[in-house]
Amino acid sequence: MAEVEARIAALRAELAALEAELPPPVSPLARPFPALPEIAGVRFATAAAGVKYEGRTDVMLAELCEGTQMAGVFTRSTTRSAPVLRCEEALAAHAEAPDKAGKFAILVNSGNANAFTGGRGFETVDALREAVAEVLDCPAEKVFTSSTGVIGEPMDHGRITTTLDGLKRSLDPAASASAARAIMTTDTFPKGACAALDLDGVPVNIAGFAKGSGMIAPDMATMLVYIFTDAKISQAVLQQALWLENARTFNCITVDGDTSTSDTLLLAATGQADMPVIDDFADPRLRVFREALHGLMRDLAQQVARDGEGATKLIEVRVTGANSDGPAHRIAMSIANSPLVKTAVAGEDPNWGRVVMAVGKAGERADRDRLTIRFGDILVAENGWVAPSYTEEAGAAYMKRDEIVISVDLGLDNGSATVWTCDLTHRYITINADYRS
Repeated sequence: MAEVEARIAALRAELAALEAELPPPVSPLARPFPALPEIAGVRFATAAAGVKYEGRTDVMLAELCEGTQMAGVFTRSTTRSAPVLRCEEALAAHAEAPDKAGKFAILVNSGNANAFTGGRGFETVDALREAVAEVLDCPAEKVFTSSTGVIGEPMDHGRITTTLDGLKRSLDPAASASAARAIMTTDTFPKGACAALDLDGVPVNIAGFAKGSGMIAPDMATMLVYIFTDAKISQAVLQQALWLENARTFNCITVDGDTSTSDTLLLAATGQADMPVIDDFADPRLRVFREALHGLMRDLAQQVARDGEGATKLIEVRVTGANSDGPAHRIAMSIANSPLVKTAVAGEDPNWGRVVMAVGKAGERADRDRLTIRFGDILVAENGWVAPSYTEEAGAAYMKRDEIVISVDLGLDNGSATVWTCDLTHRYITINADYRS
């Protein structure tokens, strides 16, 4: 009997080893990576530096032409990483002197977050910035770095600096797809989006890519997102536009309610389009640009929710009738972050009582007898009770869909909000239990 048990244990170990070598299953909600347009003034390169895993592409370098304007938003976590803190400093310096000469560069690595690594974390960032500046002949203060991966482990920046000469030689304006793959961690698919627009007869392009799958509950930022446009826009206007659109997109998604130490969103405008500069927020061309930017950012944000760790369903939560938009957003996030709501959706259980619970726990004004709840177009509850027309069979059938819409009307005023999340499955536990192994 002991021999049989030992053999079973050995077979299980062999199976686990084989499974570890297989790529993670792609999310059933995955979107194919689009053909991103080349953005004049931007070139990309990638390398396998062995930051955590050997033989895996894990470094991305972007070179941006002189005259580029940079905007960004970052996590407000009080334990944010050294790369984030240095990016904040670099962006503040750029805002003070937006026309300072020199190219920009963005260097990103996956596999190690360089977070909670003490003074060594800043030494690593500074060494990387200086090395990139030397290789690309640009000011070190114009080098933005990002790191994603395990928290609390020192990073050997020498592994990355040794790849820089090769990265410089392979810079290519058409390499955005490989750049998007290089920054992935637990992501199961690369995420990209683009938009083409016309600004008073001038064709303009926007393209961007993102990574994010877990530890997703942004606070003034997102996971890692890089967006590029050839539009000619001043730094101040670009920054304000990004801040406003971020509030309606990346700040409206959640996977697990956990805010990362490394969240970074950068938007670079190379100014290579043949157009007068947009330097006034009232410029009518900015409205057109913002609409296109919003659509691109919303697309990327939803792709992150689609790739939530272990996700099988995308959930859209709509809240209307709140006192104002702020309370509506907080109630929507309360629903989206509820493990009980998310597991009910995973189990295809139309348990609308859990939605009622999540509304009540949000701490915002709500009147039980004014609540209206819908699953898609199905009226589930109204006037503080289940709707007479509702049937459990209809609710259960709706929950079998890949994309679920939960709507709540509070019946108080005109405040509204929409957020996106995903269901919570056992695979989320598996991914995060094994994350450091």
